[in-house]
Amino acid sequence: MIVIMDEGATELQVQSVIDRMMEKEFTVHRSTGRIHTVLGGVGPEDEIDPVEFEVMDGVKECRRIVSPYKLASRHFRPGGTVVRVGNVEIGGPRVVMMAGPCSVESREQIQLSAKLVAKAGASVLRAGAFKPRSSPYSFQGLGEQGLELMREAADANGLLVISEVMDSTQIPLLARFADILQVGARNMQNFSLLRELGKLRKPILLKRGIAATIEELLLSAEYILSGGNYDVILCERGIRTFESATRNTMDLSAIPVVKKLSHLPIVADPSHGTGRRDHVIPMARAAVAAGADGLLVEVHPDPDRALSDGAQSLRPEQLNELMEQLRIIAPAVGRAMAG
Repeated sequence: MIVIMDEGATELQVQSVIDRMMEKEFTVHRSTGRIHTVLGGVGPEDEIDPVEFEVMDGVKECRRIVSPYKLASRHFRPGGTVVRVGNVEIGGPRVVMMAGPCSVESREQIQLSAKLVAKAGASVLRAGAFKPRSSPYSFQGLGEQGLELMREAADANGLLVISEVMDSTQIPLLARFADILQVGARNMQNFSLLRELGKLRKPILLKRGIAATIEELLLSAEYILSGGNYDVILCERGIRTFESATRNTMDLSAIPVVKKLSHLPIVADPSHGTGRRDHVIPMARAAVAAGADGLLVEVHPDPDRALSDGAQSLRPEQLNELMEQLRIIAPAVGRAMAG
């Protein structure tokens, strides 16, 4: 149930509606926009007549949400959500670049990576300290040491940090070092993890699962939102299909679809989406043209010697080339590049 308050509704009127919704056994989530306050109620809406709320003082309108995801629906925040982290805004008029190696390998490697991506114009340093690998014999990351090195490198170059959390026991550690916590594709439906992240007051980047529908992605976001954490960023990173020419099939159509269905910002990961260095730049350009609020791109100082995902990591000069091209493309679709 969505209750939209009048433009001039008083705090007393808003609270009166909240109290009434709670009496009807709704869990109430409040969203205050520039013009209207919107109250999202999760509960027994099929049993409630919207007119009960529409006649209350200060209420503009009340309507049921027919989609299974209530808080992730665009009806909850028609104007869209902008996730603010430090001086970076994701979901605003500027397209944000998040770049870095697949994993932290050494102090020298992550320091050089941070310097390169900052110089290119990226705002966020991405890298993994804990790596969920398909094979147990592959490099699994440096753990806490990797996070320390990443934080040090980011701070030295004026960057934010995003890194992946793999289970709920890692949340306190990741929260100490990272500005944004990433939920990988394999964990998109790890609902116990999502519930715990809903209690956190740090932005969460939620990647689409390898075989997940858009509705399933939004329902996973709902788990985080229902816990009170509204700073959720969605990520299209390719889905598994019958195609074998690329690592995944990069579903760029998901970007405008999500924009219509949800208020949450969405970024694209063309590195995992294609798995091939030579395809990353074209798909990154297309993602920005399709309306992506940011990009998550793997870049390595020496990708041929990377301990993980070297084949899909850009060389530093390729990142510079991409950023130059995006500074031309973004204005053509009413955006600008951050950084």
